[in-house]
Amino acid sequence: MTVIDSDAHVLETSQTWDFLDPEFKKYRPMVVAQVGGEREISLQGNLVAEYWVVDGRLHGKERNVDTTTTVESRELQNVSARIHHMDQLNIDIQVLYPSLFLRPYTSNAEIEYALCKSYNRWLASINAQAPERLRWVVCPPLLSMDRVREELAFGKEHGACGIFVRAFETNRLLTDHKLFPLYALAEEFDLAICQHAGNDNAQMFEFFTGSAFNQFKLSGVGAFHHLLWTNTPEKFPNVRWGFIELSAQWVPYALNDLSIKYERFRGEKMPENMLKKNNFWVACQTTDDLDYVLSYTGEDNLVIGTDYGHHDTSTEIEALRTIRTIGKIPSTVCDKILDNNARNLYGL
Repeated sequence: MTVIDSDAHVLETSQTWDFLDPEFKKYRPMVVAQVGGEREISLQGNLVAEYWVVDGRLHGKERNVDTTTTVESRELQNVSARIHHMDQLNIDIQVLYPSLFLRPYTSNAEIEYALCKSYNRWLASINAQAPERLRWVVCPPLLSMDRVREELAFGKEHGACGIFVRAFETNRLLTDHKLFPLYALAEEFDLAICQHAGNDNAQMFEFFTGSAFNQFKLSGVGAFHHLLWTNTPEKFPNVRWGFIELSAQWVPYALNDLSIKYERFRGEKMPENMLKKNNFWVACQTTDDLDYVLSYTGEDNLVIGTDYGHHDTSTEIEALRTIRTIGKIPSTVCDKILDNNARNLYGL
């Protein structure tokens, strides 16, 4: 069987922006080093020394970095090194997500387009070196919907298997009708909508400074709930939806709340198998109560990832091995989570 890491990361480098069009080079993100003042501590306990400068704002470059991985591997400076580490971990395929784009980085449509376009071409160059091992999610310039088709077409042609979104896209929820053209394109190009833990609403992001759980995680739970309540997936029956790096322990809570709303406000029972009915997949963690979670999700709609390259509560570099050895669920279910389910989500 194939072992698929449904949530791995690449850490952007200066080379990420080498693909900027000439007219956009003025928007090239800078890296600056702190030389004085109180130093920030990373999630792994190291001093943060470098920051990205994007559209005049600072973003910690080293805040969430797993230094147990090598720089050349986590930044994909050396694709062979990454593949070698995947082999050591018994991982056949990794699906790559961005790092910088997990947070609000610009509200300028032209800057967003420039950076997304360069990032997508950087990932295409990485995929070209290992097309069967390193797949990726394309970053759409959602402030320029007229340019999204171009990026999705490019991504599909160069190994992308999903479309990166966050629970909040500037001031829009994922149920906003202004995003419906994106979902129609997802159907057309057979690319999954991959809602990764993240937040593109600057006001909310800054309000929850110091609480990454609120900044990155809870908004994703709310998006899952609201998409189902508004029947948005039914409008796009061929779209596959992934909910990545949120764990899965919350799924029973969200579905229980929905079942109450169905009965109280619609006078009907919530349909069974809501995840399968709506083409939803959720990335679990080995720390989840998997037997309990599976009673709500079913066996066919969980996937798992390592969060490779990052160091936070979702990171577990050995997760794809551990899920087999901890004995929480049968090996046949593990096989589905590691292979068939991920294959179905990403259309591999």
